[in-house]
Amino acid sequence: MPTLILVRHGRSTANTEGLLAGWTPGVDLDERGAAQAAALPGRLADLPLSEIVTSPLQRCQETIRPLLDARPGLRAHTDERIGECHYGDWSGRKLAELKDEPLMEVVQAHPSAAAFPGGESMRAMQTRAAEAVREWNARVERDHGADAVYLMCSHGDIIKSLVAEALGLHLDLFQRISVEPCSVTAIRYTRLRPFLVRLGDTGDFASLAPREEPPGDEATVGGGAGAP
Repeated sequence: MPTLILVRHGRSTANTEGLLAGWTPGVDLDERGAAQAAALPGRLADLPLSEIVTSPLQRCQETIRPLLDARPGLRAHTDERIGECHYGDWSGRKLAELKDEPLMEVVQAHPSAAAFPGGESMRAMQTRAAEAVREWNARVERDHGADAVYLMCSHGDIIKSLVAEALGLHLDLFQRISVEPCSVTAIRYTRLRPFLVRLGDTGDFASLAPREEPPGDEATVGGGAGAP
């Protein structure tokens, strides 16, 4: 079965403003995110990508644009199932404000029980994304062969949930996974089991250096802004 390259969108204006963007329209890449997107074709130059699938949200569309320009033979397929979690009433709000919401403790410690007011549950988010991957795996294998490599550009919580699903981890453990903006995660699927062969690879270790303000022990809903 194919190898899936999961790319999180580049750093967005919502990331730097500390907002939970969700499906809020008009959230684009900031200057650093645009530079990350521009570097993506070089990072993936050795991969013979057979298909590109993307979230419909602007920050993902902007992330893959340089890659599409570099590979004019490819076009992007848009799939809403790999779009960001529907955070409902939380969308567009400051993460600093949301940390005091009682639901945030559930999102952190028991995400399989978390459902966002006016939005969707985290279980539903994972289910739709995993279904999309299974369908695209079958389609890519049918059209390009079992050794094909294809790419999906998506969002932090979506990618974390797909990694958890591939590893056989309960969704309640997915907050232990971290994927930075424009990071590359690779999952090789086989008939019997998936193999996680890359996780959150940016080629940049700056985010591992000590910071003036430690990141704390809570996961950033939506994925975080990455290295400063």
